[in-house]
Amino acid sequence: MTNQEEQLSALSDIRNMMDRSSRFISLSGLSGVFAGFIALLGSYFAHNQLVRYQNGDFGYGVDADAEIEANLFKLGIGILVVALAGGVLFTFRQSQKKKLPIWDKTAKKLLINLAIPLFSGGLFILALLFNHPYSVGLIAPSCLIFYGLALVNASKYTYSDIRVLGMCEIVLGIISLFYIGYGLYFWAFGFGILHIFYGLLMYFKYERAK
Repeated sequence: MTNQEEQLSALSDIRNMMDRSSRFISLSGLSGVFAGFIALLGSYFAHNQLVRYQNGDFGYGVDADAEIEANLFKLGIGILVVALAGGVLFTFRQSQKKKLPIWDKTAKKLLINLAIPLFSGGLFILALLFNHPYSVGLIAPSCLIFYGLALVNASKYTYSDIRVLGMCEIVLGIISLFYIGYGLYFWAFGFGILHIFYGLLMYFKYERAK
């Protein structure tokens, strides 16, 4: 190995060390794929609930509006819990593989920057639910927009691909604002298809090649 090659190798090692110290690189692309499939599955069940509601299949003497809202709320919570559990599992697996701590200063900064827009968006969506039925059509677009903002905000502490995903979610949410009534389809595409696509992209780009 020549002196120049040794210097390039040393610079590469320094760059890798700096990247590890400033970015959370244990994030697994498979967690995005898993979350995407769970979102699509949840969208399927939500669609079935809405079809039942439109066909009046909730039975005599039942407050259909209250029941559909309760069912969709429980479904949404279930999707969130399962997706988060899968994300933690795949991320822990990735951190073990790379021999990196799953919780450090960078992970803390990532979580804080992700949580601020998500928490704000959650309160905004609760306000929309409180003002039902006039604003219920804005829930799906709001989910996409605030989630996209959260990803963009947190992207500086992890892979840059997350920023691109966040921008796509924001654009999709804005488009869905002009197609009220089709929110579930936009929601399924944003949280399902885009997650799967970017999850696979990150897996083949950062994980499989390692």
